[in-house]
Amino acid sequence: MEPRLLEKYRKEVIPILMEKTGRTNRLSLPRLEKIVINMGVGEAKKEKKYLDEAVDALTNIAGQKAVITRARKSVAGFQVRQGMAIGCKVTLRGRRMYEFLDRLISIALPRVRDFRGLNPRAFDGHGNYALGLTEQMVFPELNPDKYSRNQGMDICIVTTARNDREALELLKALGMPFRAE
Repeated sequence: MEPRLLEKYRKEVIPILMEKTGRTNRLSLPRLEKIVINMGVGEAKKEKKYLDEAVDALTNIAGQKAVITRARKSVAGFQVRQGMAIGCKVTLRGRRMYEFLDRLISIALPRVRDFRGLNPRAFDGHGNYALGLTEQMVFPELNPDKYSRNQGMDICIVTTARNDREALELLKALGMPFRAE
């Protein structure tokens, strides 16, 4: 079965984007390329179990095994050595990407405390959007009793849009709750 958000993209979003961009070729319209979810676990340098918990939580949230990320270089101020495990990440594409974004929009973001909408200026200038969550417990897949500490995450949504304006139109049409300017 096709993910709900992918179906919405094909049936509702494409006509909206064609009208707003003035293009007739469907393949030239902006679309989602991938979603990267990243958890930096600074406490992992002291206690390895925190990293294991983060990998487990990220795997449950994404539905795909998380990869451990390692430090590229040593930084004495942070007491980090090159090659030390300091976080985890997942790159979602295809069906899993649309299913995750649907869960983020319809379930997780409404559960964030004092949520007033996403910042519409958090684009990088190339049509990619980044947002951060302060705790992973907004996802219903996680059992709160299983995790000993709150862990935040960064979510980067990569699109094929040519600029930020097109990407904003794409994400608005998909249902991302942006705050009014």
